[in-house]
Amino acid sequence: MDDHEVVRQGLRFVLEQEGDIRVVGECTDGGTAVPAIRALDPDVVLLDMRMPGLDGLGVLRALKTGGNRPAIIILTSFPADDRALEAVRAGALSYLPKTAATERVVEAVRAAAVGDSFLDPSVTAVLVNRVRNEPDTGPLRVLSPREREVLSQLARGRSNKEIARAFTLSEETVKSHVSNILTKLGLQDRTQAAIFGLQQGLVSLNDALTTESQEK
Repeated sequence: MDDHEVVRQGLRFVLEQEGDIRVVGECTDGGTAVPAIRALDPDVVLLDMRMPGLDGLGVLRALKTGGNRPAIIILTSFPADDRALEAVRAGALSYLPKTAATERVVEAVRAAAVGDSFLDPSVTAVLVNRVRNEPDTGPLRVLSPREREVLSQLARGRSNKEIARAFTLSEETVKSHVSNILTKLGLQDRTQAAIFGLQQGLVSLNDALTTESQEK
């Protein structure tokens, strides 16, 4: 969903080249996006943060109620937008600048389809700066030692497959740990869990950015 036709056409072209991705629709503004998403029921939505009328945040909040909710990837021209944290709290799974490489966008779409998130390093820096002075959202003592280890990996932006390989676990076991973490901490998704892990100091911002840089 983007009000710039060139951006929409470019994204459609890139995504339609991938055999495992099918584009089911596009919209020019948030007002038409909400009913279209509910009617088309896509698995993943690429959503512009700044649109005329109902913006990206408005769409996220509108989708919180009623029907299935797709995985939302925010695309923005302003990576340092101070609304990044609000978008994550409203349910955005990934947050990428429009300058991101096309391979990065495709990778983010595939990850979102299986519940994994992507946060660009510039966005991660904004999120960490925003949460540093906020009160803790929950005590780590409710987590088991293994759950803390998994949370630290989420804070590094690692997928379930990568976490499973790091700890010699099955992906199903990792999924179970992630589910337990979200339930115990009262978080909505793994992106919020990653932010929480950074806030709690399980991983430093430099370590998180270094991990992401190494995995590119």
